[in-house]
This record gives sequence, structure tokens and C-alpha cells, in this order.
Amino acid sequence: MSAGVNPQETVLFTASDKVNPARAVLKSVGTALRERGYDPVDQLVGYLLSGDPTYITSFGQARDMIRSVDRDDLLEEIVRGYLEMEGRPQDGQTSD
Repeated sequence: MSAGVNPQETVLFTASDKVNPARAVLKSVGTALRERGYDPVDQLVGYLLSGDPTYITSFGQARDMIRSVDRDDLLEEIVRGYLEMEGRPQDGQTSD
């Protein structure tokens, strides 16, 4: 633990302001997986859990693209996208 950090306080995690390529990579890889007949959700979950790039097709350089982004960054982008989607009312629904 870092000096000066109180273990009773919550540490604020802030992503850097630099452009994160994770969103573009996820979209491109998802497209390549669909084009090859795979379920992108299943394949991406397999990759994220195991780190094994063979879950991702090499078609369209998808495997190289996914390996160019840290898995933590990919997961962060997925969570961010989910939370943003959950925060917006859809189909006339109001947020809870």
C-alpha cells in the first residue's frame, strides 16, 4: 500500500484522458467474429477470462487487434458502455 493512503477510505480510480482504442477494437473484432459465424459475446468472454487469443479469429487481423489492447482496458470499455446504456431510458421507459 502506498504511503499516506488511509486504508479506511475509498480510493478514486480515474481513467486517463487519452483516447482509448478499446471501443474501436471491440467493434472491429465483433464484426470479424460475426462474419466468420461466431457469437462475439461467447468468444470475447472466453478471451477476456482466459487471455487465450485463439478465442478470436485471425480473420481481418482481429486477433492482432485484440492483442494490441490490454484486457483490463477492454473490460473497462465494456463496463463503461453497459453503465452508459443502463443510465439512458429506452423504449419510453423511465430510469429507476
